[in-house]
Amino acid sequence: MYGKHILRLLFLFFILGLCHFDLRAQTTLPADLDAYAERVLKEFSVPGMAVAVVKDGKVVVSKGYGVRKMGESTPVDEHTLFGIASNTKAFTAAALAILADEGNLNWDDPVIKHLPWFQMYDPYVTRELTIRDLLTHRAKLSLGAGDLLFWPSTTYSRKEIVERIRFIKPTISFRSRYAYDNILYLVAGEVIQSVSGRSWDDFIKTRIFAPLGMTRSNTSTKEFLPGDNVATPHTRVDGKLKAIEYMSIDNNAPAVAINSSVHDMAKWMIVQLNGGAMDGERRLFSERQAFEMWSAQTIKPIDPNPPQLASLRPNFSAYGLGWQLNDYRGKKIVSHIGVLWGLVSRVALVPELKLGIVILTNQEADAAFQAMIYRLLDSYLGAPPHDWIKDYREVADKAGKDAAEFVNKQSAARNAASKPSLPLEKYAGTYRDMWYGDVMIGMDNGKLVLRFGRTPLLVGDLEHWQYDSFIARWHERGLNADAYVTFSLKPDGSIEQMKMLPTSPLVDFSYDFQDLLFVPVKEGK
Repeated sequence: MYGKHILRLLFLFFILGLCHFDLRAQTTLPADLDAYAERVLKEFSVPGMAVAVVKDGKVVVSKGYGVRKMGESTPVDEHTLFGIASNTKAFTAAALAILADEGNLNWDDPVIKHLPWFQMYDPYVTRELTIRDLLTHRAKLSLGAGDLLFWPSTTYSRKEIVERIRFIKPTISFRSRYAYDNILYLVAGEVIQSVSGRSWDDFIKTRIFAPLGMTRSNTSTKEFLPGDNVATPHTRVDGKLKAIEYMSIDNNAPAVAINSSVHDMAKWMIVQLNGGAMDGERRLFSERQAFEMWSAQTIKPIDPNPPQLASLRPNFSAYGLGWQLNDYRGKKIVSHIGVLWGLVSRVALVPELKLGIVILTNQEADAAFQAMIYRLLDSYLGAPPHDWIKDYREVADKAGKDAAEFVNKQSAARNAASKPSLPLEKYAGTYRDMWYGDVMIGMDNGKLVLRFGRTPLLVGDLEHWQYDSFIARWHERGLNADAYVTFSLKPDGSIEQMKMLPTSPLVDFSYDFQDLLFVPVKEGK
């Protein structure tokens, strides 16, 4: 009996020791956090980055690394503003949750109950589309469909964009599968305005930013003032890093337009992890709505990861209401990624641990924020240290190599000796797509030049590729989005239509050239 008691005690001490180790692991930042962050900046050529971690309702770290602008010495700090891009979507979802708590709407209300004028291409979808559908990427639109209505910056108003959605032809069945979109979040913003009587911007500022004390955050780059503490975006132009201007995306603000700092985002993460509870008895939204937003709405396919990232492959993947949902090392992860021209970010929450992490960067290098996120998650989950920088470096290099090989194969298969069917001037004219609108092709010093009518940055020379196909080489090389432009002829030799395709698999999906179908516009029409 005595021996059995000793064994039980030893077993108990062993279990307590494990618990102690696990508890300590879950409350500790990596000892090499600063050195690791500096490695990330150097390895991925990121000028500046800001990091915040919250745990159990408290801010553990909130700081910046690097500089706001390449070639200058002004440092990034916890108050530096970055565009958070699609991390805006969770704010739009929270705004709708607040209105649902107040009884002003229901997630399953038909959209046309609040926007009677709204239409989708399919009348059935128009009638059946709910507010929930607006946020869950399952509404019959293909990946990034319609993004060219706001990206790169266009002159369309929010109302004009929403009205043009009716002309976007579906490529998948309603609610059949996940396909990420942006413009239906704009429709959600219009619902917020219709129900509350306030613009989306005003609602976000007064009902979310103000109660949470997010005093630095705003909903438009127009609110930046000279000398403000703002990170400058950077992108690669012909392989070299270059500082660029912020791209105005106010006309789809509910999807992508919030600018914030890690200091403010820490407050946002704390209230999220608290299920909507703020200080005292105040709530931003109810616990019921918190559960709704973090519940799987649309199942996402799980694709194989590159070998270096095999351990990151989740057991489940879904989209909630403004949030991505998956698991990592046995814990549910609620997260989102944001991508703008020259800025990328990620927010990751671990509800079970009351842990939140936000990474904001001023360079289009996804690998940077991913390497930081997983280093921090591993530390709090008690996993052994792993060199995610090395793994993501290898993956990024391979993606670049694969894209170059794809482009080279296209070039090798090209019939460079072929000629256009028509004299170049015959391709000039105005062409119209039903949902985007007009583009113009003109002659300039003996070359064809393509201009998108409502997108000032989309101006490029049409370089002959083969037969009746050209490549649009955009004058703004930082877009990194060159596209094939192909003409089809009628039997009489006149132009019947024009289509476009990205030239590289690295072109961002928001350049949804493949969804366009242009036809010539006759003079006077």
